[in-house]
Amino acid sequence: MPQIGHIKVAIATNDLLQANGHFAHAKQLVIYDVSADSHAFLDCIQFRAGAAGGSAPVKGPGGGQGCSMADPTGGVSSESLQARYESVSGCAMLFCKGLTDLHAVTVNDLGVYPVKLERSREIPEVISHVQRLIAKPPLWLRRALGTAAPTGAPLAA
Repeated sequence: MPQIGHIKVAIATNDLLQANGHFAHAKQLVIYDVSADSHAFLDCIQFRAGAAGGSAPVKGPGGGQGCSMADPTGGVSSESLQARYESVSGCAMLFCKGLTDLHAVTVNDLGVYPVKLERSREIPEVISHVQRLIAKPPLWLRRALGTAAPTGAPLAA
């Protein structure tokens, strides 16, 4: 359980500098502990393409990507997705460049608020945005922070 006033934030990245990865295909997920006035790097989870549980796309019978209409996962193995879901478990927010509706619903069911970015953003910019949100948090974020009111008063135990 994170400290009161702190949340864990997951960011999908391909270069460790920007939030620029699609949730199902990103090379890494970086995890940060963020509060209104500080942040700390916690972890980097790497996914290897082609390895067991990796994110290598499945080839169609003709060597192409196949038909995505019949595959809601976009060709990503269920083992790879499960590893990604486990990686964001315990986080309050997930920032990524893209994710399918199915992935967004599954992530949300884990108690993680998915944020799909319109364009790539620098990781420090994403963290600054989260810190501004924490300053005047909406109700869902107050619950994640463990505070009952915007003033930062702790929830009753």
